[in-house]
Amino acid sequence: MLDALISPEHGWLPDFVTPRPDTPLPRIDDEVRQVRDTAPDKAMADIRSVYGGHPVPAVLCQEPAVIAGTLERYWRLAIEPHWPRMRAVLEADMLYRARLLARDGAAAMLTELDHRARWVGGELQLYVGQTLAYDAAVAGRGFWLVPALFVPQTISPVGPDEPPTVVYRARGVGTLWETLPSRPPEALAELIGQSRANLLATLDGPMSTTELARQLGVTPSAASQQLRVLLRSGLLTRSRVGRVVLYARTELADLLMDPV
Repeated sequence: MLDALISPEHGWLPDFVTPRPDTPLPRIDDEVRQVRDTAPDKAMADIRSVYGGHPVPAVLCQEPAVIAGTLERYWRLAIEPHWPRMRAVLEADMLYRARLLARDGAAAMLTELDHRARWVGGELQLYVGQTLAYDAAVAGRGFWLVPALFVPQTISPVGPDEPPTVVYRARGVGTLWETLPSRPPEALAELIGQSRANLLATLDGPMSTTELARQLGVTPSAASQQLRVLLRSGLLTRSRVGRVVLYARTELADLLMDPV
């Protein structure tokens, strides 16, 4: 069924299996419920839309609840065990975009999503495929930016009755499975201690206490204690993204990590 959901012509997915977010931090249970509650006629219309002239496999001619159950099982087996690490990468990207927006403005933040993105006369222009041509007015409808780990390029699924959405490849995907942090300079370890220097070396992008503790192989309480000291020393900043607090190195800490 999972193979069949991917259309043979373009590799697209039916819209109903990728519900648009209605909150900055959606829960997997809520998203699966949206798929399960899709009207059967709507689900089949979405499937036929991506299959074009190709015949629809029999495995997809089932109730949306059956398809939702398969997606949920896949999530539990393949994604959920690694979700804390994946979520840390996504949340770090969200924090980076927020800072870029505040510092350089919307045009700089949006065109940085993809090297083919253009900002012309107040319009964001994205290349999403040779056979697609969409125009969508954002004013009054909302505008969602969705970082993702498994998209090859920036895409923009747009429907006539839903807010414009841009799904883009999150920063830091290449570090997702890294296990060995960078080594701090010896002089820095002598100055602030080996454990705090290791923490700064590991924190090469915004991270939560839990993710830092996992990468360092220590308890969250031990990581939290070191974070508080570095925060008071001006070597870290702290920002909240939804329910998660992310820590990042300051410019001073970056200089200490890479002395001239």
